[in-house]
Amino acid sequence: MGPPIGSHVDAAGGLATRGLAHAAAIGAEVIQVFASNPRGWASSPGDRAEDEALAQAGQPVFVHAPYLVNLGSGDAGTAARSAEAVRNELDRAARFGARGVVVHAGSASRWDRDGSRDRAHYDSARDSALRQVGELLLPVLDKLGDDDPGLLIEPMAGQGQSLCSQVDELAPYLEALEWHPRAGICLDTCHLFAAGCDLTAPGAVPGLLAALDRAVPGRVRLVHANDSAYPCGSRRDRHAAIGAGLIGLGPFGELIRHPLLADVPFVAETPKASQEGDVAALRRLRDCRLPA
Repeated sequence: MGPPIGSHVDAAGGLATRGLAHAAAIGAEVIQVFASNPRGWASSPGDRAEDEALAQAGQPVFVHAPYLVNLGSGDAGTAARSAEAVRNELDRAARFGARGVVVHAGSASRWDRDGSRDRAHYDSARDSALRQVGELLLPVLDKLGDDDPGLLIEPMAGQGQSLCSQVDELAPYLEALEWHPRAGICLDTCHLFAAGCDLTAPGAVPGLLAALDRAVPGRVRLVHANDSAYPCGSRRDRHAAIGAGLIGLGPFGELIRHPLLADVPFVAETPKASQEGDVAALRRLRDCRLPA
């Protein structure tokens, strides 16, 4: 059949009640949700009845951690709050049987206290940030059992002092995590495109997947399927509906039908108004049917 296809869904008002209804309305086979305020630090205690109902429903679920999380930050307070937020998200996700928690790879911000931007300072900040990521995450990963959600690192769009936006930066990131078996990768097509990977070029998709298979074999465990509103290399993370952006339908078809991603869920993070159409478009591409 190919990879399951779904979308990030609105679960405000009840992860099960609202989230499952949204999933059914758009034909999602897998969903992603926020379990806490995506733009704040406070974790949500959740609703036990909703969590249990979602777990019993058997719907494949992923959780996206809050956007503020930056495990590579040189600011000690931000780093500590980020680690706590990741622990809380994993604990909450385990209650309703989520398969993974997606965390942005983060950046080496706030290490260059003197304001320097030369290459030596950047490399030093990057090394320090990656070392800190390992120190913060390895104790968390070690506590995860086989039935707990995994932690999925999402490369960024190349903005700022991003720790991971290129394929060749994935292995060093996972090396900082000692290639822990509970650590995986969530690829975002808009991020890849914005960071300079031209998915529209001839041979680009098979080349990308071959490079991923060499660098991080078996570690891609989720794909965020998002078209891009801005050109390749723009370093601007602005999602567009599938086929309505500058990536277009072709690369999504190549990705979703590639054997290396045969069992990897695809989740659209596109505008709410287009989600039903985006899920349908991805399913047509998966099933080799032309768009209507």
